[in-house]
Amino acid sequence: MAALNLALGPGSVLLNQTATSWQHAVELAGSGLISSSRVLPEYSQAMIAAVEELGPYMVIAPGIALAHARPSELVLETGLALVTLTQAIEFGSERFDPVRIVFAIAAKDHESHIDLMAELSELLLDEESITILLSSSEESQVRSLFS
Repeated sequence: MAALNLALGPGSVLLNQTATSWQHAVELAGSGLISSSRVLPEYSQAMIAAVEELGPYMVIAPGIALAHARPSELVLETGLALVTLTQAIEFGSERFDPVRIVFAIAAKDHESHIDLMAELSELLLDEESITILLSSSEESQVRSLFS
């Protein structure tokens, strides 16, 4: 899980957050990317615009969303942020709502995040990992899962 650990910069893990809407949940995840100096602040709005334009396709599994926008000048470095929510939020996905885990990914280009996505996919296939993410109250618990 080296790519996950590398992509998850300082300040990019926000646990047990309260979101008032799916947009707020995406903004929280975006704030993790901003805090870790991976993106410019406008990237959060670009992620929200992607959902508004294309629908809730980024709700990728039961209870899990992967917010992202296209590679652009808003991305300073490929990165990942994680938000867990105290209350589940509806994103509009008939199949996988409601969401309690929101990842945000920022890719510098179309290739730089491939290893990251492979590791993230592997992690999300493991139910025990999902349970750990949802029950973690400290960033160190998440980071140990990613190491």
